[in-house]
Amino acid sequence: MHWREWLDRNVLDLGRQMRLSYLPPLMVYMAAGISGLTGIVGTFFVKEYLGLSAEFLAALSFWMMLPWTLKMPMGHLVDLIWRHKSGLIILGAGLISASLLIMIGLLDKPDAMRELMPIETWYVLSALLAPVGYVLQDTVADAMTVEAVPRVDREGRPVGEEQLRLAHTTMQTLGRVAIIGGTVLVAAVNVYLFSGVENLGELEKAAVYLQIYRLALIIPAVSVLGVALAAALRWRDVQRLAAQGFEMDQIERFLGRPMDELPEANWWILGGGLVFVLFSASMGLAAVPLNEEIIFAGSLGIVLFLMRQLTRDLPDRARHELYATAIVIFAFRAIPTTGAGSTWWMIDELGFDQQFLSQLSLVASALTLFGMFIFRRFMAERPITYIIAFLTIAGAVLFLPNIAMFYGFHHWTAARTGGVVDARFIALIDTALESPLGQIAMIPMLAWIANSAPERLKATYFAVMAAFTNLALSLSQLGTKYLNQIFTVTREVRNASAGAVEIPADYSELGALFITVAIVGLAMPMAAIFFVKRSLLAEPKPEPAAATGFERY
Repeated sequence: MHWREWLDRNVLDLGRQMRLSYLPPLMVYMAAGISGLTGIVGTFFVKEYLGLSAEFLAALSFWMMLPWTLKMPMGHLVDLIWRHKSGLIILGAGLISASLLIMIGLLDKPDAMRELMPIETWYVLSALLAPVGYVLQDTVADAMTVEAVPRVDREGRPVGEEQLRLAHTTMQTLGRVAIIGGTVLVAAVNVYLFSGVENLGELEKAAVYLQIYRLALIIPAVSVLGVALAAALRWRDVQRLAAQGFEMDQIERFLGRPMDELPEANWWILGGGLVFVLFSASMGLAAVPLNEEIIFAGSLGIVLFLMRQLTRDLPDRARHELYATAIVIFAFRAIPTTGAGSTWWMIDELGFDQQFLSQLSLVASALTLFGMFIFRRFMAERPITYIIAFLTIAGAVLFLPNIAMFYGFHHWTAARTGGVVDARFIALIDTALESPLGQIAMIPMLAWIANSAPERLKATYFAVMAAFTNLALSLSQLGTKYLNQIFTVTREVRNASAGAVEIPADYSELGALFITVAIVGLAMPMAAIFFVKRSLLAEPKPEPAAATGFERY
């Protein structure tokens, strides 16, 4: 295929299918992508201002992931109160703003903030408020993607079923593009803002961090503007259809989900979601040993029960395919990471500063966006087990440079290439190859939900399946915490007033941590693939031939 034909089919055609009505949910998705603006600042803030351990940060990451499982009851609630979903977007924007304002206060007026609560407590509060806000917005954005696809053309004629299906698929693809596009944008901004920051003093660095957090207030503003644009587009369409002679009840049917298409309340989903919230809150507040593990196990049990209730009316083959897809993606996303220690090591030992980490983020985001176009056919033409196996093996191979650099491989390559292939060069190439893998893994499930889930329960299906796969990230953080307990990694912590070293840097066990993560990361998804191929995706055995009475002869 000629490259121009490939470009037209995979990139330009997607642009031609873009509609103005798609913009509101895309703006909410882009706000989620822009949220990465504060990621690198947060890493350096924790390292330079807080004395939190890698184990504590892994535990905090577990709690930060937990609100995403609230998408279960929230998604069904959005289906039930379809016309009031804009208020949830605004509420989410308020929580995100509160999280950012706390960080602005910590950087701008730390003494005043410390008088009210310890700095570490403020940071934890900020870290927990933000994901709740993003969960609210993401859940509603999933529902808005359904509403954004027009049901009628400009003359009020119903859109054909095939064209409608194509439009929904395009909408989901553009949603992923908007999220990754937001990360590309903020990575480029970070590269600019962090230029030369490694040569600044502590006060000048704090001023740069403060500038980035203030700039991040654009995140909730973008999502609220998406809501305002949706209202303006709806008003425009109401005026146009009214001028063509349609009655108001017909217009409501054209532009929104009709009342007779709203689902009945599924009390299994709502009740199970309430049980989950109460269970998580009570266990989180109780000083119970292993409370994180108990919360995870209880949450997983509740989500699995609700998945069973939600999918029991599906045909057996469709249900088995959905379960198999969910299991292998769960195993892929549940792989533990090395935790904050690896980033500290890159900063302290490899000399990766804020600007270079921003460059890595920019490369990763840009190539993830590019990879989504390249792998569109790859994902469409191959089964989920093949896709996850490919991504798992690729990820394991691409993790090897991290292990090699810990044992000095970059010194060997730099000595033989005149300093060209140094640690930064290896990190850039490795990031460029690895970056598309994570996003690609989720697309098969999103495509299944968009094409196969019942029309009245799109948001509910999105929410329940997202809750299940997000629990995988909670399991990943638990695994990360366990590994950081086994392999202790510490960065240097100095007393803020005296300047004395309170905790010395110790990266001696990081190599063993790298190797363990690589082995576990390869074994978990492959075991899940083996399981589903031998059970859920196994071909039914042929019925034995009926006995005729002559077989014995």
